[in-house]
Amino acid sequence: MNKEKRLAIFTRLAEAIPEPVTELHYNSTFELLIAVVLSAQATDKGVNKATAILFPVANTPQAIYDLGETGLKPYIKTIGLYNTKAANIIKLCRKLLDDFQGSVPQTRKELESLAGVGRKTANVILNTAFGQPVMAVDTHIFRVANRTGIATGKDVLAVEKKLNSHVPKQYKLDAHHLLILHGRYTCIARKPRCSSCVIEDLCEFKAKVHS
Repeated sequence: MNKEKRLAIFTRLAEAIPEPVTELHYNSTFELLIAVVLSAQATDKGVNKATAILFPVANTPQAIYDLGETGLKPYIKTIGLYNTKAANIIKLCRKLLDDFQGSVPQTRKELESLAGVGRKTANVILNTAFGQPVMAVDTHIFRVANRTGIATGKDVLAVEKKLNSHVPKQYKLDAHHLLILHGRYTCIARKPRCSSCVIEDLCEFKAKVHS
């Protein structure tokens, strides 16, 4: 795929998705961090249901740390892997308090030093909270990038590197959410909605589905 086609794809996606933002609900960078940690192998809708109950009770590192694992678990028990996530979140809050004065750090290295925060989560925070043009590759982005031909790769890091070099400069900040939302609602996993896709004629997917 050449750069002209990629530019056309992102131009159309940006027109079709005028507000490319996360569907996670949050009112602070810390709330976003907790929501993203909880969202691993879970739906945004499920996370939003849990945080709607949790955040009014505890939405700072100190408040969540004070809950402890036992106190946190009832709020997030509807989310997959909640035991592990509860342990990580308590450790994360302790480190924020001890090492970062309770604030969410703004570098990937520091973010990845937090329990439960890997490269993808760090990239989400850097992009969504701090406005950095980095690419967090989740299952939707990995699928869309490979399926369309925008950025092909056998693993998440390979796709991330290709997206970083191939996404047109003017769309780098929004590309993460443009691709996620396109993958969530149009280029879905099992039966992509090719008939209603705004980039159908530009996409290089050979097994297009037309209903």
